[in-house]
Amino acid sequence: MTAAGSTDSPATLYGPVSLALGVVALLTAVFVGVIGPAVPLLAGSLAATFGGFGLSRAQRRTLPALGLALGGASFLYVFFLLMTFA
Repeated sequence: MTAAGSTDSPATLYGPVSLALGVVALLTAVFVGVIGPAVPLLAGSLAATFGGFGLSRAQRRTLPALGLALGGASFLYVFFLLMTFA
């Protein structure tokens, strides 16, 4: 049951999920030589996607913005690393 006047929606979870995936992507991007490029690329792209959704739909925009920045940075780092040595 929800309380009367509750403004929670599934869109409020985009921010925390985006931030969590952004942190995972950043941590795995540091160890890309050991883990491989799949995890940081997938987590980074998902963090950027959820961050974009969160920025467009949520009222609090700090967490989605951080998730978008961390996910995008780790995705681009691994992508350019792969393109450099490919």
